[in-house]
Parts: sequence; C-alpha cells; structure tokens
Amino acid sequence: MTLRALVLAGSRPGVDSLAESENVPHKALIDLAGKTMLARVISALKESSVEEILVASNDPEVARAATELGATPVSAEQGPSATVLSTVRQFGAPLIVTTSDHGLLQGDWVDLLMHQTRDGLDMGIMMASCDLIKAELPHSKRTYLRFSDGNWSGCNLFYLKTPQAAAAIELWSMVEKDRKKPWKIAARLGPGTLLSMLVGRLSVGTAIGRLGDQVDAKVGVVPAPSGLAAVDADTRLDLADMRSVLEQRESLAA
Repeated sequence: MTLRALVLAGSRPGVDSLAESENVPHKALIDLAGKTMLARVISALKESSVEEILVASNDPEVARAATELGATPVSAEQGPSATVLSTVRQFGAPLIVTTSDHGLLQGDWVDLLMHQTRDGLDMGIMMASCDLIKAELPHSKRTYLRFSDGNWSGCNLFYLKTPQAAAAIELWSMVEKDRKKPWKIAARLGPGTLLSMLVGRLSVGTAIGRLGDQVDAKVGVVPAPSGLAAVDADTRLDLADMRSVLEQRESLAA
C-alpha cells in the first residue's frame, strides 16, 4: 500500500491576519528563512517514509506552489475533519495528516509516529509534554490539556493506520476546539471519566484511548521527541520562534 501524507492548507472565513501581516495570500506561503512554510513541510515529508504528498487547499496560489514542490493538490472541504474523511474515502489508509503551518516539521518525527503506533491501533497522535516545550522554547504560548502525567499539547501530526481511524478525526477536532474547556472533553467520555479527570487520575494515553472508544477506533498517543513538534504558526511570536530555531539549525549545519 502507498503511504501518503495529507497537508491541510484550508482557509478560514475572513482575512488571515498573520498572512496579511506578511503580505502573502495564504499562511502556507509565509517565508521562513528563505523557504515558504509549505515548502518546509513538504521537504520534511519527503525526508520521511512518505511516498506521495497531497495538499488540501482551495487557494490557487497554494495549489500552484504544491504542484511546483512535487505534491498533488486536492480540494479542501468545509473544515479539516471533513477534508480528512474525504481523503480517506478517496485514497484509503495508511495516511499521515499534518498542517501547512507546521514549519519546523522533521521527517524523523513522522517516521517515529508511524513506528511507535502499536500493532492493533487504528490511529496514532503525536503530543508533546509541557516540560519538553518549555525546555526548548520557554516563552512559547501553547494551549495544554491537563492530565495526571502532566500537561500536553497537540502536535498537528496524526497517523491514520487503518480506515477506521477516520472516525476519530472528527472527535479529535472537537477536543482541539474545547481544549480550553477540559470539562467539556471529559463530559464526552461519561461521568466516570469526568470524575477521574477532576481528581487527576487520568493519563493522556488513557484519555485519548477512551476518546477513540467512542467511535470504535483504537487510538494511541506517541510522545514527541522534541517540544518543537508542538509549534505551529498561529501568531507573530510563533513566527519569530520558528525563524530563530531555523537560523540556529542552519548555523549548526554550516
């Protein structure tokens, strides 16, 4: 089976203030140390075991850039979860899913996610611990989900190992939407889980596993090897952090 990756590059309604501040039509086209974010994401995927890269966007400039970078443009649906579901129906699994603003993505993170998604699981989700993020970017402002084994942030990196995993994507999008209201997340899992969360007895792996159970999908968490895996471009501070990290990488490589 062909291992594909889907890069989500859809557009929200209204003006993207970050793209506007950088004088580009779409956030994916923001320059990071001489390359667009989209180019950096595609380059990282090419360094992994991924064989074919799909870029979901309805922006003609993004579609053109994706083609020039050797990826295949596909239409974006109404929202990320709908786009993932459509892609799985068309292309099947396995499928890596990430976002076009994951400018620090590395190919070895992608391979680690695949290799550490255990046999028997339908889906693996990479998450980074707060301690790891703060150790590498002390001033980075991320939103965390609190569990018994620490505070964790999503990394916008998913491995859909089987078609059944697609059912968990929509549920995960709800978690991301309610990440500042953890009681809503726990309420989706029933009163027993809510109680466990309130008294601090629910680990991140257990919580995500129970989320998957709601849609009959076996879902596991793969801890990120670097706090940088949780950094995406939401604010100008994020862009500054990304550029600083990339400058350091390039100076070390020189």
